[in-house]
Formats: sequence, structure tokens, C-alpha cells
Amino acid sequence: MLRGVTRSPLPWLAGLITLYLAVPVGAFVVRFATSSHRGFGTAGLFPSLLVSLESATISLALITVLGVPLAYLLARSSGPMASVLGVVVQLPLAFPPLMCGILLVYLVGPYTFLGRVFDGHLTMSVTGVILAQTFVSAPFLIVAARAAFASVDPPLMDVAATLGHSELSRFRRVALPVAARGIRAGMLLAWLRAFGEYGAVVVIAYHPFSLPVYTYNQFSAAGLPSTLAPTALALLVALGVVGLSRIRLDPRPRAASVPEPSAPAPSVAHPVAFDLDHRVGSFRLSVTHRPLGNRLAILGPSGSGKSTLLRCLAGLHGADAGSVHFGDRAIEDLRAEDRGVGYVAQRFALYPHMTVWQHLMFARGATPSIAAHWLSRLRLDGLQDRLPRQLSGGQQQRVGLAQALCSSPALLLLDEPFSGLDPPVRRELQRVLRRLQRDTGLSTVLVTHDPEEAALLSDDLIVLFEGAALQSGPSPQVFSHPASPTVARLLGIPNLHRAVVSSEGLIDAEGTMLAADTGAIAANTAVLWSIRPEHVRVQPEGPIAGTLTDIADLGTATELEIALANGLRLAARTGDRIRLELGQPCRIELPREAITLWPDPVRTSLQAASEAG
Repeated sequence: MLRGVTRSPLPWLAGLITLYLAVPVGAFVVRFATSSHRGFGTAGLFPSLLVSLESATISLALITVLGVPLAYLLARSSGPMASVLGVVVQLPLAFPPLMCGILLVYLVGPYTFLGRVFDGHLTMSVTGVILAQTFVSAPFLIVAARAAFASVDPPLMDVAATLGHSELSRFRRVALPVAARGIRAGMLLAWLRAFGEYGAVVVIAYHPFSLPVYTYNQFSAAGLPSTLAPTALALLVALGVVGLSRIRLDPRPRAASVPEPSAPAPSVAHPVAFDLDHRVGSFRLSVTHRPLGNRLAILGPSGSGKSTLLRCLAGLHGADAGSVHFGDRAIEDLRAEDRGVGYVAQRFALYPHMTVWQHLMFARGATPSIAAHWLSRLRLDGLQDRLPRQLSGGQQQRVGLAQALCSSPALLLLDEPFSGLDPPVRRELQRVLRRLQRDTGLSTVLVTHDPEEAALLSDDLIVLFEGAALQSGPSPQVFSHPASPTVARLLGIPNLHRAVVSSEGLIDAEGTMLAADTGAIAANTAVLWSIRPEHVRVQPEGPIAGTLTDIADLGTATELEIALANGLRLAARTGDRIRLELGQPCRIELPREAITLWPDPVRTSLQAASEAG
């Protein structure tokens, strides 16, 4: 391992910069230790230290109170105004400190408006020192805090909104704790920068001396030996402040006292209806839905607008997204915190600083007895004092679900809630959710890209593609009769083949004649046909001959691949025991009512062009 490390230039480069930073400090310590006259008795030394300590601390307080909200707004804003403010904040970093002092003269100098209002006391005073320090050191805190706020996962804020928390409450209870480390780092940099500021201070407030001004005056008057004491004091202060900043302030979570559980009142069904038309950049979502049941699933590929649709229902895109009804109640004019929805975001979206119990009690209006009920119901007993990092993926997902349920929502919104979990855990939680749907009667909207999950957890289904609904209706109907080949592919139906209508009720699938409901499709029309694998029946007396080319035992079912005489391959799925072996002939039946047909637009267009030519 050591030999591998020495081949890399990285340790040597790191060592060089470390040496460069450490050697001057070491040289000073040696000089200080061997010197007989260090200058601690020189007049003005400790008063100047107190001026720097006092002014830097007051400056940091001002920067924190004013700069942290600014950093939060900048992190959550975009557009020209945010860009301009970002440049203004960083300008003092680009200006030499001496010139920062010159700029401040135009604001607080004795002959300016502010200078006359305060009778010239804004300069040549501790107030002047504070003003100069604040100007040059504020960017260090604001830039660091902005980066920390920008790293807060947006779903954390979204979930807090749906749990009933206002913007100020989300800032105080979510953004600040999550971004605390970055803010503390910015505060440290800002204080140290203020404590050590010389250029701006010497222009605005030469008297009273701050420690840097005092040190420079000593150096100018008596040379290097006279600077030992102030330099030593500055070094000790810096070491002390850096040491204090390393102390972890995270309090140990207090053990939660879990009361006796009390089951919530039975949920009143609130089927969701909506007519949405919303743009996000160049992407447009336009979907209308009228419910037939309480459980809606939205199925589609990545980028189809599923999560955007869910956020519109939650109110996270505002009232302009379109009309939304929960049962008979129109809620599009309500803010997200007032809609009464439970929102389970992707990737669990748990708060790293909260225990399980604190998560369950975070919703506005949550009660301990109801929280205890969901703690027990979702098998989280004994985990109430754990933080998210101490939980498995499945446990974290249960916490997210329990947190949403503790708000007693009118509608539960689930954004691919099980996509990041291992298959056994995912299947277990799907069954948990299905039982909750059945037992509580709660209305749900599930976003997923998994057709089996959509079928298991929905009454109604919307197949979404590029912001539009390709098909919607009762889930069994959509799965049995996809409206188009694209829908069939999105539903995960592998059997999609070409054929030609031979006559009414009969298609020619590349030489294999199949009975199918041709409806109004004329003879000789090119079509696409599909059949779900579970509808392909392997029977000893089946009318169609084939050969078994693949077999996979999945435990709960067996998947087969069957090649027909013309080379056409069909996927089949059955729960029955298969006694055939690979390569053996078999017979299959394709029920007429299970075959879905669509005109083949590509081949029909080619055929029309050929006839026209």
C-alpha cells in the first residue's frame, strides 16, 4: 500500500503546501520561545486585542442575522435578480481590502448623509471597525451558507410543506439544521476574517487600534521583535476559535416516551380528479383524470412527467398548475401546507437530524397516540430513538410512510416509494401498502415505472408519456387491452409482433393463423398484435405447435420462451408446473379475446406509398 501511495504525486503535492503553511508558524514559535523580550508589557497591546475580539464578534452576529436569510433566498432563487445579488455579495472578495475601505468612505464617511446623521461617529470608532470588518467578511459566511442551503435535498422541503409547515417553519426546522455544518464553517471563516482585517479598518477607523493595526504600527516603529506578543496572541486566538469550531454541537436525542397507541378515525374516501396544464421549462404536462376508484397509479418512463404531476397535486407548483379536486372539494387555490396531503418522496426524504419519533410527530396536528399507532402498525417498534443513518432502507421507507400517515391526510401521494429497495423488501412493502389501502380506505396516487406495482396498488391507471396520457381507465382494462403499441411496451408486455388481417376474425402472423377480434379493420391491413405472457396457455392439445427454447423458474412463477414454426417467439408465464425440457416440442393456445390488435402505421404507410407509385 505504501509503495502505491509513493508512486502518486498527490501526497507530495499535499505535503509541499502543508510544509509551506506550517514552516512560518514553526519558525515563529522557535523565535518566540528563544526571545527574551516579547513585548507583552507594551502599552495598547491588550486594549487592541479587546477591540478586535469585541468588533469581530459583533460583526459576526450582524452577518449571521442578516446574511443567513440572504444565503437561503439566494440558494432557492434563480433568474437575473439572484445572479446580480450573487455578484454583489462576492464583490468584496475581489476588491483589495484597502479599496473596500475606500468604498465604505462613500457610504459612512463624515461628510456623507449617514456620516452627518450620526455626527461623524461611524468612523474613527469601534463602530467604524465593525462596519469595515462586516463589509469584507460577510461574503465568507454568505457564500458558505448559500452552498450549504443549496445542498439541502429539495424533497426534504417539499415533504415539510405537505406536512403543514410554512416557509418560515421549513427554514427554521429543516433548512437550518440540515445546513448547520456549512453555516458553522462560514461563521468561522467570517469571524477569523473580521478579526484579522487590516486594510478596510485602517481607512475607516484608524483609532481605536485593532490588533492588526496595532501590530503594523509596532512593526513600523520598532521592527520585527516588537510584533512577537501581538502575533502570539493572534495565533492563540485563532487556534482557540478553530478548536471551538471542531466541537460537535449535535445534542444526543432524548429517549421518546411512546404512549398507548390509538387508531385513527376511518378515512373518508377522497378520489382525486384533476385537469392539469403546467410547464416546466420547455416541458409541458397536460393531463385530465376523472376517478372511478380511490387508488390511482401513474405509470410511465423516466422524464414522462410523473413526479411533476404528483407535485402539482401536492400544490408544490402553485395554483396555476390547473384544477384539482379531492372528492367534491376544489383545492387548487390552497397552498401545499393547507391541502392536507401526505407526500412520500423518492429516496425516502428523511431529516438527518430527527429521530424516528420526531419524524412521526413532525406533521402539523400529529398526536402522540396516532404516531404510536403507526409506529406499531408499520413495525417500527423499538426504533423510535434512532436517526435515519441508523436504519436500513426498508425501515427508512416505513418511516417516510408513517410520517405521511401521521398527518391524517385526505390523499396519500407516493413518488416511486419502493424504487431504491431490494426486491424482497420492495415486495414486502408493496403488500404493506396494499393492506393499508384496503384496511383504511385511504385514497392514494402512486407514481411508478413498475407495471406489476401499478397493477397491485391501483384501481385506475394513467399511462403517461412525454407529458400526456396515452391511455387511462380501470387498471384491468388498460392491462388487458393497451390502446397502442407504445402503451403495451410501457406496460411491459413482451409479445408485440406484426401480422396482416386475413379475413374477419383471423390474422396471419407471419404464417401462423390466429383467431382475433379484428373489429372494423379491413382484410389485408397490416397490424401489430400483442398478448400478455400469462394468457399464453401451454396445453397438450393446443392448436399451435412450437418448441420450448427457454425456461426460467422464478419461484412464484415460471417464464417460458416458445418458438413457433415460422420463427416467431412468444413469452409465456405460468404458475403451473412445467414438465417439458429445453428443445422439446409443445402445443400452445392463444385465446381470441386475449389478443389486442392495432393498425401498423409504418407498414400501412409503406403499402399506401407502394400502391400510389
